[in-house]
Amino acid sequence: MRITQRAYGKINWALDVVGRREDGYHELDMLMQTVALSDELSFESDGALSLTVRGRPVPSDGRNLVLRAAQALMDYTGKRHGARIHLVKHIPVRAGLGGGSADCGATLLALNRLWRLNLPLKTLLQIGGSLGADVPFCMGVGLARVRGVGERLLRMEAKQRFPLVILHPGPGLSTPQVFGQWDRMGQRGLSLSLDQAQSALASGDLAAFSRMTGNALEPPAMTLLPEIWQARDKLRQLGAVVAQMSGSGSAVFGAFDNWEKARAAKEVLGYRAILTWTYP
Repeated sequence: MRITQRAYGKINWALDVVGRREDGYHELDMLMQTVALSDELSFESDGALSLTVRGRPVPSDGRNLVLRAAQALMDYTGKRHGARIHLVKHIPVRAGLGGGSADCGATLLALNRLWRLNLPLKTLLQIGGSLGADVPFCMGVGLARVRGVGERLLRMEAKQRFPLVILHPGPGLSTPQVFGQWDRMGQRGLSLSLDQAQSALASGDLAAFSRMTGNALEPPAMTLLPEIWQARDKLRQLGAVVAQMSGSGSAVFGAFDNWEKARAAKEVLGYRAILTWTYP
């Protein structure tokens, strides 16, 4: 038996840090949306568990979220299973685009079918949440308001698709690295009014939305990797209505109000730029 599964990346339209919990994790308030940029995974029954990767390099040790997802399913059910997993990697790593989380979520969904575990989606979401804060969001597609550390999701209807150009400057950044810099800098949240921003985005008014949004993690990320600022500035110069870092970086996306402008920006930026769109 062979199963194929797509793992869709995401952008953070908005990200605010609203507090810090006793366990050290930061409380967030975010608007997140799936993008068409995706990885491709295939799963085949086998006596052992193995992973091969083509495309962008990913960790091959215990940090790999595909292997961790498979192991988590076996730990939950108390049964040993095997699978040959092949990952074709298109989403940049250490980019804030949710690539590892998307691969993790896709693995949980696919192996639940391949191994005939029949676990309900609620259980898979709980397992996913234990592996990464963005995994539950990445197990669906669309637009959502996400709070806490990623565990509180409110799905919303996405009425319009926006063309995007994504730049991934430098070697990338890790989430702990950026939050550590946030703490060292004594940063504060942006106090975004995401209820109003959410309404503007839902109505398709990118210009109004651009005045209400932001990413509170940009300042610490930019001190670690100044190329982020340069990428954001370049996208704005090329006509992006919204241009900001996604997640904890280091990828920066530009949202355009029409495809002609987005394609023209991609043409100027060349091979290092990714042309995609919000999904669905």
